Amino acid sequence: MTTIKASCPTCGDVELTPPQVRLVVCTVPAWSFYAFDCPECTDEVRKHATEDVVRLLTTGGVPAERWSVPAEALEEHAGPAIGWDDVLDFSLSLETTDVVAAALAAVQRHHAA
Repeated sequence: MTTIKASCPTCGDVELTPPQVRLVVCTVPAWSFYAFDCPECTDEVRKHATEDVVRLLTTGGVPAERWSVPAEALEEHAGPAIGWDDVLDFSLSLETTDVVAAALAAVQRHHAA
């Protein structure tokens, strides 16, 4: 079986097998990563996966998990950030929507009878 050499920030160089490595390849290359649990300290180590690293790991037998970033996550957002008052106003708005819907249902029942 293939041996993969990686580096743990605490323990230094470690040897892994393909099943011990998780490779996530994203449609946004800067978000691709590989991760493993260090066999020495058991900490999860996560590092950026460049195209070269992806090629080396897949050639070594590590399956790549493909991940597509939803377009909404890449949209530019303008304007002020949503604050707690905005969330509270929205919550209160939802409560009044239920009241309006109940009143409308009562009117519809009255006209149907």
